[in-house]
Amino acid sequence: MSDFESMLHGTSSSGASGEPLVGLPADEDLDDHARYDRATFAFETRKYVYAAGLLEPLVQGNPGNAEVTLLLARSYYHSARLTRAEELLRAMVERWPSDAYAHLALARTLQRSNRAEEGARHLKLAEAMGLEV
Repeated sequence: MSDFESMLHGTSSSGASGEPLVGLPADEDLDDHARYDRATFAFETRKYVYAAGLLEPLVQGNPGNAEVTLLLARSYYHSARLTRAEELLRAMVERWPSDAYAHLALARTLQRSNRAEEGARHLKLAEAMGLEV
C-alpha cells in the first residue's frame, strides 16, 4: 500500500503525537457521498486512476449526474485513458449539448489523441458558450 493509500485509509502507524490513527472505511464500504468525496480528494491529489475506480460505480448507478460523469471523464483524460474519456465525453455532449466544459474537455481529449481537426468543432462550441479556450 502506498503512503497515499495508507494516509487515505488512516492506516499509517501513528499520527503526529505518536498515537495510532483511526482507520477510515474501505472503499467498498462507502456510501455514494463519501465515495464521491474520496474520489474528489484523489483527483485533487493527482491520483487519477484511483479516482476513476471510485467514480465508475457512481456513474453506472447515476448516469444522469453530469458532475460525477465529468469528473470521471477528467480522471480518464489525466490518466491517459483517452478512449474512455472520449466515449464518456461524447455521451455527455449528446445528452447535455449546452455543457460548454464537456465540449472543451472533448476537444482537448481529441487534440491529445492527435485528432485536433475533429475536436475543433467542440472547441468552437465551448468558446461560443463563453469559455475562454
